[in-house]
Amino acid sequence: MTPEKRRHFERLLNPRHIAFIGGADAIIAIGEARRRGFEGNYWPVNPRRDQMGGLACFDSVDDLPEAPDAVFLAIPAAAAVDTLEKLEKMGAGGVVCYTAGFKESGPDGDALEQRLKDIVGDMALIGPNCYGVINYLDNVALWPFAHGGKSPGYGAAIITQSGMFSSDITMSQRSLPLTHLISAGNQAVLELADFVDVLCENPAVRAIGVHIEGLGDVAKFEQAALKCLRNDTPIVALKTGSSQIGSQLTVSHTGSLSGTKELYNALFERCGVISVTNPSQMLETLKYLCVVRRPKGHRVVGFTCSGGGATMLADHAETIGLQFPSFTQDVTARLTKALPTIATVSNPLDYTTPIWGQPAYTEPVFRAAIDASSADAALLVQDYPYTGLDESQIYYRNDAAAFSKAAKAAKVPAAVCATLPENMDIETRELLIEHGIAPMQGIHEALNAVAQAASWHKNRAEILASPVAAMQPAGDIRPSQLMSEAVGKAILKSSGINVPNGVQTQGSTAGTAACDIGFPVALKMMGPKLAHKTEAGAVALALGSPSEVITALAMMQKAVGEYDLSALTDDFLIEAHAPQPLAEMVIGLRRDPQFGWSLTLGSGGIYVELLKDTKTLLLPTDESQIAEAIRNLKFFAFIDGFRNRPKTDLAALSAQILTLCRFVQNTQNHMQEIEINPLFIYETHSLAVDALVRRDVVPPA
Repeated sequence: MTPEKRRHFERLLNPRHIAFIGGADAIIAIGEARRRGFEGNYWPVNPRRDQMGGLACFDSVDDLPEAPDAVFLAIPAAAAVDTLEKLEKMGAGGVVCYTAGFKESGPDGDALEQRLKDIVGDMALIGPNCYGVINYLDNVALWPFAHGGKSPGYGAAIITQSGMFSSDITMSQRSLPLTHLISAGNQAVLELADFVDVLCENPAVRAIGVHIEGLGDVAKFEQAALKCLRNDTPIVALKTGSSQIGSQLTVSHTGSLSGTKELYNALFERCGVISVTNPSQMLETLKYLCVVRRPKGHRVVGFTCSGGGATMLADHAETIGLQFPSFTQDVTARLTKALPTIATVSNPLDYTTPIWGQPAYTEPVFRAAIDASSADAALLVQDYPYTGLDESQIYYRNDAAAFSKAAKAAKVPAAVCATLPENMDIETRELLIEHGIAPMQGIHEALNAVAQAASWHKNRAEILASPVAAMQPAGDIRPSQLMSEAVGKAILKSSGINVPNGVQTQGSTAGTAACDIGFPVALKMMGPKLAHKTEAGAVALALGSPSEVITALAMMQKAVGEYDLSALTDDFLIEAHAPQPLAEMVIGLRRDPQFGWSLTLGSGGIYVELLKDTKTLLLPTDESQIAEAIRNLKFFAFIDGFRNRPKTDLAALSAQILTLCRFVQNTQNHMQEIEINPLFIYETHSLAVDALVRRDVVPPA
């Protein structure tokens, strides 16, 4: 964003005057600006109406008293572009282009959107095809529908790529403190990354929520997200559309493993973005981060007035990495004296109903347990009665107040959680927020939020301490060709990867070639339609004599012919048979036009897609990240001394993989994709037993 466009965006967020251009939609927007409490000038523009919302209309933007700071634009697409051209020339600040009919509508709309981009200049434009923006801090709304939400002076800024979802958020019964809500639409001018870049500088913005359908400029988002880390502002992302794998699948296994979902997950991990899978979790995580900020670790002390609630806490915590540390014997003895005789001392603690709602008894229990646990976070489970059945409300609130005092005294982030999301009324939620307690709705959502907030604290420190070079998107992908296995392995060998000793041969000389290599050998048929040789029957292993080679070759020709007659060739690779490894691994490197190069590591061999034990990193990366990714794979135990097996040299393995990463990133090598499957891992080295290599079709010099 240019400095001038940024200045105009700030005018749009906090304007002195708003022009409302259009008809019925503009009238609603005027009403919503009033509802929000905007106290500046309202300038309706419509040549066919005398008034809108009780305000006299201007016939044209040319008649406005001065260039408006902000504009809500809701007229047909072609006229909207003409009006934008006038607004740019007169020096308008920013525009919410509610108008649809641009690139989302087909080729004609795409051309119209390109014209919009060409004429908008330094105006800050949100949309087109969007709902708009609400600034809760300064009571500004450029919004075409009834909306809710409020701010206590701090909260979450949320940017969505779905207008309806943004409206849903304003109506949610979550008591999420808000600072800004932006419906980004087509992002023709201002992108999601632009909004993040600006909003994270506002100290009132304690966290940023983003709903992502797709990113136009991944590297730009990465830089904005890293800026958020430096500014101590967490991002919570809900990525939708993950079930769609990319528009173009590659021939290799990696193409199906490293689809859109894996690439986005790798991006989020790379720049410290908290990833959630549903809207409820997004809002609850943002609420926790905004109200109590975040714990420094994963140790939690929990309280319920039900043994069942304590079990629910413990069960889910175990699956997400939260810990409920046990109390010492001394603390257990103290709590036993303070609790009714029916209570069992544990963490989570069921403090039982005999003392429920009596702060003279519950507050000492809360204090003792929180102080003794050395917890990073505290959680009290309470499901409040339905409105109209609130005779017992005072008991719940008494315990909430006692819990709040105990947590504040210990300076521990604290939350009160309803087991079911709907079992916490708005009065209770707002009362808890006033006392600095997060009112969490849903026991799993609450625990997930605590875990994600704690992990963010740890990840932020690690990322800032060891930054990696910025991503370099690949841009346009050139036409490519699949190399034969012999050529592909020669390329790997030149990059520093060990490959078996081998020779390319024809069927008539296969026996002689095998003798030259030395037995036992592996025999493989090569061809452009034999990317996955095992399925085609194009591999024979551990052949011990020339006669075995000849027999295997004949059987192979028959099997491949039955698999696909057009795949049959007389091109073979004879290699020295590799000894049994500690484990088999898959390494995939693929170039994506948005994300650039990605590295996929995982359990290898013929079960790679069945096991789905993989981890994807975006490049550039480093040895430590590669090593950590390998440690997190299920197969790592097999190369780390499982049942007294030898350990592999993980540092050497990681260094070798990094060398390969740097090789593919060198544009002079014209690489587009590499898959090694399997990579045999031994104690001191590794061996690329099978490989697919795809490179650009490079024109002759």
